Amino acid sequence: MATIALVVSSLACQQHSDANAQTGSVKRTAGKAAAATTVRSEQARQPIAHVPTPDTLRGLYVNRWAALGSKLKGLIKVAKRTEVNALVIDVKDDRGFVLYRSRVPLAQEIGADTADGHWMSATKLRAVLDTMIANDIYPIARIVVAKDPLLARKKLDLAIKRKSDLQPWLDKNGQPWLDPHHREIWQYAADLAREAYDLGFSEVQFDYVRFPDEKRLVAETVYPLASGRSRAQVIRDQLGFLRTALKPQGMRVTADVFGLTATDTTDMGIGQRWEMFVDQVDVVLPMVYPSHFARGTFRLRNPNAHPYKTINNVLKDVIARSQPVPNAAKIIPWYQDFTLGPPHYYAEQIRAQKKAGYDNGFQSWILWNPKSNYIAAAVLASGHPLLQLCEIFVECRLLIGGEDRADLRSLLVV
Repeated sequence: MATIALVVSSLACQQHSDANAQTGSVKRTAGKAAAATTVRSEQARQPIAHVPTPDTLRGLYVNRWAALGSKLKGLIKVAKRTEVNALVIDVKDDRGFVLYRSRVPLAQEIGADTADGHWMSATKLRAVLDTMIANDIYPIARIVVAKDPLLARKKLDLAIKRKSDLQPWLDKNGQPWLDPHHREIWQYAADLAREAYDLGFSEVQFDYVRFPDEKRLVAETVYPLASGRSRAQVIRDQLGFLRTALKPQGMRVTADVFGLTATDTTDMGIGQRWEMFVDQVDVVLPMVYPSHFARGTFRLRNPNAHPYKTINNVLKDVIARSQPVPNAAKIIPWYQDFTLGPPHYYAEQIRAQKKAGYDNGFQSWILWNPKSNYIAAAVLASGHPLLQLCEIFVECRLLIGGEDRADLRSLLVV
């Protein structure tokens, strides 16, 4: 055990469970603001090289706090030493906060780049992107679109309205949402995407390209700009707008969607109907997390307990639904690297999802963990000596009646 722990420690990055500790090291000085202006001016003069899109993309999600703290450095090291070759970094999260000081006028106007008092300095951003470029790690900027309570509060005219009084509708968490009918919110996303690309991100991934997923939405809200269009048509139109707006820069436009959209034949009330969006972007990334499928789906009593079977069924639906659509997007699935209900997810559950993808012809994948904590054994290439050691360790622990494999997980989280 000591030997394995020592080897694994070379992959592990320092974890910060306290969000305050994560961000306390992000110093905010006038000097950094001045540096940001200087760096932006230099970027305008010097073209930035972009990492070419890998034929097989295997990535990890990096949340805002992980990016601002020290964890991002560790995840870059993981990418250099494992099969991971891409990182999806929050450039605009689901609170509306932009990762760095932005030159986009609307972001500046509403304070999206300073809203929580923390942002990535221009110097660190440049160092991160240059390191990723130098090591051929594909940097992807994640930009959340419709779930943006900051913009919805600052610009009430852009928020979804209640029928009763035309005041902003609030979701179950008391948060307003942007009304996807408004072209301004998609233009804002496009402007942030151009900025990210100019800085050195190779690709932009749009998330929350949908309406809220609450059943009461239909009865409680009104949409003056609908003009008779269905929700699915609105999302199709807006994704088409993004692609048209960004193609002149040579950008690859990708979108995250609910994993169930490939199986459900409706738009699920959120405006995501497979046949109506799959040809509007370059890549579709369905979030096929087994824990998100209801009991009984695919005739499985608990889909979460059967990661291989669940993913196998979903991806067969993906193939069947995409095949008849001309110019359908490439599909890269998101897999689950977190625990939500029984059973606990370890490396074996993650590898089972990946195997289901490979068996259906999907070699690319991205792992999601909301805290950006990943299990090293799940991202080591097949046959890697460390992976073999980890498997031996698990077998030994079980043979001698050892404790739950949470011990091993704690060693392998990166």
